[in-house]
Amino acid sequence: INLISNKRLRFLFITFFFISILIFGYSVLLTKNVNVNLLNFSLYFLFYSVITYEIIRHIWFTKNINKDLIIGVISGYISLGLIGFFIFMSVEMSMPGSFDSSLFSDTYTIDEKSDSLLYYSYITLMTIGYGEIVPVTTAAQKAAILLGLLGQFYLVIVTAVVVGKYIN
Repeated sequence: INLISNKRLRFLFITFFFISILIFGYSVLLTKNVNVNLLNFSLYFLFYSVITYEIIRHIWFTKNINKDLIIGVISGYISLGLIGFFIFMSVEMSMPGSFDSSLFSDTYTIDEKSDSLLYYSYITLMTIGYGEIVPVTTAAQKAAILLGLLGQFYLVIVTAVVVGKYIN
């Protein structure tokens, strides 16, 4: 809600809303158009990337510790997990079979793997790593490393910033 109060971001939200309505309306007319699904996926990826950036920027420049800042910190972490999900989906869409798992078989489509990749994103972000989903290709391995590092940097840096503001 605080992000929408910014005029620039309000315009972005309204634009995103109308573009997604147009894409959804167009996709209803077509049963399985890969280009529309890819466009929709790219639009969501861009949207969550901008939102994550704006949340982190809001946390960084907020002067006082209050409930909005704490909710922003939580929202930023959740958004970072969604960014990881989009990265993993992009890798899987460009190189099918990049992730191996006991949760899905070789005949699963990308839509059937999406829930497992969302799960894998948060397990990697939190550095739990149960091991039932394994990155097989080099791109998938690098994406997993990137998300694990981003999660650790987020926790360390944001915690330091919030504690520093609290002490001041």
